[in-house]
Amino acid sequence: MVGPDPDAECGHGAAVHVRRVLHRPAADEAGRQNGRISDLIDLHHLGAERVIGCYLLETDDGPALFDCGPSSDVAALEQGLAERGLALTDVRHLLLSHIHLDHAGAAGTLVRKQPDLQVHVSEIGAPHLVDPSRLERSARRLYGEAFDELWGELAPVPEQNVHVVGAETLGLETFPTPGHASHHVAYLGRDGTLYAGDAAGVRIQPDDYVSPPTPPPEFDLEAWDRTVDELERREPDRLALIHFGVVDEPKPHLASLRERLHAWTGWIRDGATENEFLARAEAEREQISRHAGIGEKAMPLWQCYAGIRRYVDKTAPTIASR
Repeated sequence: MVGPDPDAECGHGAAVHVRRVLHRPAADEAGRQNGRISDLIDLHHLGAERVIGCYLLETDDGPALFDCGPSSDVAALEQGLAERGLALTDVRHLLLSHIHLDHAGAAGTLVRKQPDLQVHVSEIGAPHLVDPSRLERSARRLYGEAFDELWGELAPVPEQNVHVVGAETLGLETFPTPGHASHHVAYLGRDGTLYAGDAAGVRIQPDDYVSPPTPPPEFDLEAWDRTVDELERREPDRLALIHFGVVDEPKPHLASLRERLHAWTGWIRDGATENEFLARAEAEREQISRHAGIGEKAMPLWQCYAGIRRYVDKTAPTIASR
């Protein structure tokens, strides 16, 4: 469940700020429940649990959000902040993995509510936050009348609030993680938490099933292989997934992601039709996953097929010439 890439038209003052420290319950009070930790906010997308989340974290310049979901979920986001003793006006920064609507659609709405909010995004994504008209046109073609219910308003972010990420953002290592989208980035905190966006796949915690979100138009298997290499090289202690929850065993999780990326691409290269792919992938998911229904809401398998199909068709001449 992602927004189309904006570059695929055919397819996606001076108020004094008082810094506040995030309230975190004591370890024995907070604990782990269903893969959640105290700074994971469930956005209850369309009323459903564990479909889309975002993360509240402390940075070198105060509280920040990692990804924010769509505008349709802003009320749930504000409620999640309130439950942690914060208001949106306390949040200084928004770190974006990429600009698909389920990750960044609310950015403009949040800045309108909190004009001091600074938004950090890749160089490719930045202009589409400032002027999201192209993204909205392509998304409305894809989702039709369901667009407003799914995503809500897609408001522009003032240019002065947008910052292109470098190698470090507010004390977090920042690096490109293409494969799901060419403009995708991830953030690694000093505590070993990797804020992965979609680069580490979909896993509805608690669960064992890891699925690759491969919608069109930018899925790229070779780029994603390199991204998994980079994630593994950094040896994070945990993965913070937007869909959904915290993974405490990154190595087997990433190995499973890589294996399924290659398996799904192989099925389609070997000639699987959409119906054959869906039947095989659904059977596999039903066998392994405890939350197949939530997983389908987070990343519909028909979109996965469409993205891989496009990649296979695009790369077939290259592969044949090797």
